[in-house]
Amino acid sequence: MDYYKVGTIVNTQGLQGEVRIISVTDFTEERYQKNAELALFDKADNFVRTLKVKTHRKQKNFDIVKFDGLYSINDVEKFRDFSLKVAAENRAALDSDDEFYYDDIIGLDVFEQETKIGTVSEILQPGANDVWVIKRQGKKDLLLPFIEDVILSVNLAENQVMVEVPEGLDD
Repeated sequence: MDYYKVGTIVNTQGLQGEVRIISVTDFTEERYQKNAELALFDKADNFVRTLKVKTHRKQKNFDIVKFDGLYSINDVEKFRDFSLKVAAENRAALDSDDEFYYDDIIGLDVFEQETKIGTVSEILQPGANDVWVIKRQGKKDLLLPFIEDVILSVNLAENQVMVEVPEGLDD
């Protein structure tokens, strides 16, 4: 079965078994809704168990989640740095052709005109729009905002993204 990463447990929250999660999904309300099931994977990316969400709330940049059957800090502290993933069949359908899952984008080759400039290595969520981190050979990473004037097209079938790097963005 295929799984897709939703977030990473980075710490415990209080004494009642809540965990602090850094999410890598735009669908936090759906992923952490009551009774949603998530797969827990250890640091070596081995499946550990399935967890069912009991409660969810946002706090700053974190999602605070409590799972059924885990009642104290002692039950959850061993899960620090473990990943939470969703099974492929539980991924929601996207509304349009210009929407993508992060894991569909990460790893795509990035081209400006006919020249390959790098590969998408990460997607950041600093605020108004996502920022794609482009890993380049022999150069610093390039940060491109996910806006229409910069990200021109995404072709999953050909594993490529066409971009136009604005003047001054690449120092």
